[in-house]
Amino acid sequence: MAALGAAMLLGALAFGATSLYLPAMALLVVAVWTALWITLAASGAHVERTVAATTVEEEAPWPLRLEVRSGIVRPPGGELVEPLLGRAILLPRARRDVRVEVRFARRGRRTIEPARFVIRDPLGLAERVVRSPPAEVLVLPRVEPVIAPRGGRMGLAPSLARAPLDAAELEPEALRPYHPGAPATRIHWPAVARTGEVFERSLVSEAGSRPLVVLDTRDGRDGPMLDRAVRAAASLCVHLARDGGCSVLLPGDRRAVDLDPDMRAWHAIHVRLALVEAGGAPSAGRLERAGAIYWVTPGTAVPAGLVRAAARERWLVAPAAGDEPAVSSAGGHGAAVSSAADAAFAVAGCVGQAITRRRAARRAA
Repeated sequence: MAALGAAMLLGALAFGATSLYLPAMALLVVAVWTALWITLAASGAHVERTVAATTVEEEAPWPLRLEVRSGIVRPPGGELVEPLLGRAILLPRARRDVRVEVRFARRGRRTIEPARFVIRDPLGLAERVVRSPPAEVLVLPRVEPVIAPRGGRMGLAPSLARAPLDAAELEPEALRPYHPGAPATRIHWPAVARTGEVFERSLVSEAGSRPLVVLDTRDGRDGPMLDRAVRAAASLCVHLARDGGCSVLLPGDRRAVDLDPDMRAWHAIHVRLALVEAGGAPSAGRLERAGAIYWVTPGTAVPAGLVRAAARERWLVAPAAGDEPAVSSAGGHGAAVSSAADAAFAVAGCVGQAITRRRAARRAA
C-alpha cells in the first residue's frame, strides 16, 4: 500500500494530476499508521505457556494454560495459534487467558512447538508474530487392571511379608554339594540316602522369592505391539507391587530393581518404561529366582531366557493375537505354552500364559 501511494504521488507530481494527491496521501498515511500501530502493539507482547506437570500418562488429561499479553498499545486484532489445538483462537482483547486439556495417545518424550501470538490489522497490511518458549512433556505408559478371562480380579502372586533383607525369612530353593562348615540342618538327608553323597539346601531370602517382571523388546518392530507390551509390564508391576512387592528387570539391566508396596521406586521405573525402545533385552544370564517370572514381550516366540529360568512359575505375557505363540527350546530343555483360550489373565491388550517344561524321559534303572 505504501508503494502504491508513493507511485501515485510521483505520477501526480510528474503529470500535474491534482486528483491523485488525495488518494496517494491517504494510502501513505494508512500504511505508515498501520505499521506503527502493529509495531507498538508487538513491542513488549509475550505468550506464556504454563503446564501443570512435565509428565502425564497416556490418554490422561494434561492441563495447559496460555497467558497472552499485548505490548505498549492495544492490538487492532490477532489470534493465538497453539500447535496442540489444531486451530487458531481469535483474541479481540489485549489480555487473554486460555485453558485447555490435551491428551496423548502414545508414550514417549514429546517436544511441543512454541505457541504463536499473531498480531495483525483487519486489512492484513502488517503482521507481527510473538512466540512462546517450546515445551517438553514425557508421556508415561498407561496402567490398566489385570483381568481374569471370566472377569474379576486376578491374584497373580501371594502377598509377601515385608522385612529387612538381613532378617527375611529363608526358604529352600535347590540342592547343591555340601560345603564344610555349613549347619547340619541344611543337609538334605533323603538325597544323601539315595545317592550316598552329601547335599545341602540352597537357601534364598524373601527378595529372591518375589515375582519378577521382565521386559524383552527384541521383537518390537511394530510400534503398537511394543506399546501394548510396555503397558502390560507397567500394569503388572503396579499390580504385583500392591500385592506385596515385586522386582523389575528392564532392557539393558543386569540386576533387577525391587518395587515395594510403598511404590517409592515406581516413578523412576515408570519413566524408564516411557523411554523404552525396540531391540533391547535384559543383560542378565540365567534367572536364579524362586518366585514367579512374568516375561513380557511384543513377540510371539517363547524367549530362551524364560525357558532357562529356574522358577516355580513362568509366564509369557504377549499381545493377544489369533495365532498361538511359537515354541522355542534352549539348553536342552523344551517349553510348552497353552493356547490363547487357556490364558490365565489379560492386561493392556496382552494375555498371560503359563510356560511348562516338557519332562524328559526317565532313564531305566
